[in-house]
Amino acid sequence: MGFLSVLSMAHKWIAERTAPGDTVIDATAGGGVDTLALAGIAGANGTVYAFDIQQEALDRTRARLDAAAREGKSGLAGVKLVLRNHAHMAEAVDADAAGRISAVMFNLGYLPGGGDQSVITEPSSTLAALQASLTLLRPGGIITCVLYPGHPGGAEEAAAVEAFAAALPQKQAQAVIYRQLQRDTAPYLIAIEKRDAGV
Repeated sequence: MGFLSVLSMAHKWIAERTAPGDTVIDATAGGGVDTLALAGIAGANGTVYAFDIQQEALDRTRARLDAAAREGKSGLAGVKLVLRNHAHMAEAVDADAAGRISAVMFNLGYLPGGGDQSVITEPSSTLAALQASLTLLRPGGIITCVLYPGHPGGAEEAAAVEAFAAALPQKQAQAVIYRQLQRDTAPYLIAIEKRDAGV
């Protein structure tokens, strides 16, 4: 049968911690695959914020959402597409949602499918976004971060995210890795669950 892919596992962990009507964040909209999945998880009364620094990514995400609607997929959350670096997510999210977000999803690297592959997520902004995510999450909320060590710059970013997660005090958050051990460059998943409201 095989194990779940890292993306499927991220979606599973988010779904387990998100209730219909919740607000969730896609920190890296990309082609919209995760945004659509999050919209389904949060449900018709929920909200998804989807961030990206490339208008092409947000256009692809909008097209994917529109196609899902045309195909009759119902019960999706409202999606707010935000052309902004994810490091500044706390400034873009409605003030009353701070401390109430149930999940933040990161799918790092570059825009797949013909995008400019020189435009990649970078450790400095990703770490700032992870810190912002912790302030936005409710206790029991989750951050999932899919890492791609196989592309230029990816291994350095993955190492930075691992170090960030490993340094979190356990009373504030717990962190786990989901990874295929036989391939060093395979994508892998780090998840952080917030424990303490004071983070």
